[in-house]
Amino acid sequence: MLPNATTSWSIRKYTAGEASIQEDEIAAEYPLTVQLDGEEFATIVCSPTDLTELAIGFLASEGVIREVKDIKELRIDEERGYIYAELHHKQSTGKDDYAKRFIGSCCGKSRQFYFRSDARTARTSMTRMTVTAPQCMTLMRLLQQSSAAFQLTGGVHNAALCTSSALIAVRADIGRHNALDKLFGYALQQRLPAADKIIAFSGRLSSEVVLKAAKIGVGILLSKSAPTDLALKLADDLGITCVGFIRGGDMNVYTHGYRIVDSPDAQQTKDR
Repeated sequence: MLPNATTSWSIRKYTAGEASIQEDEIAAEYPLTVQLDGEEFATIVCSPTDLTELAIGFLASEGVIREVKDIKELRIDEERGYIYAELHHKQSTGKDDYAKRFIGSCCGKSRQFYFRSDARTARTSMTRMTVTAPQCMTLMRLLQQSSAAFQLTGGVHNAALCTSSALIAVRADIGRHNALDKLFGYALQQRLPAADKIIAFSGRLSSEVVLKAAKIGVGILLSKSAPTDLALKLADDLGITCVGFIRGGDMNVYTHGYRIVDSPDAQQTKDR
């Protein structure tokens, strides 16, 4: 049986100089080892929820699979913390190759550092989807309201796959990349096209987060937090619209701003 997503911990809490003993909810941390075709492939430190989606999304993100049907069998040993994945066609690429840095060109623009798996799986977005600034703010508000684990612990990242007006699926994890892999696994299982979807995310927009969005296939990435410079360079190259610091009625549009329009029916008229 899987452990809970949160656990209680006795703490001494100080409030206005007064101490009291209370029970606090802490985010659970769970090491999950992925065995691929009988060999240990990776260990993921994660929240113990939605592990099948996590495994599918992780394998797809690493370029091991393209579709769920590539997996012959997927079995979880919850007590030992193992996922056993067997493919219909075994991998010819060694697992060490997935951790090697690779310098490649992205969309014919600037040269960036990728893992080899990133170079194979990150897709340039050509989506014509648009969204308004108020819709971005609404999606971020809905995301913040949706996670019971975050409200209890403050210790997890939240990610949601969205339309322009609603959340389709929300996943939480102590690792921001894990939350996105869970969404990827969900989309693959449900056979949802991603080009007309948005990702709303609670954490910082790092290069890793942008690459995950590119692998999932979305063209618009929203966050309440800040981006990094490499994230924005990658987003610019990969055709992804990055919007950060969505708080209250404010937000910053960093890349491919033509997808942020004044009204839902507005037409795209310029690149940025």
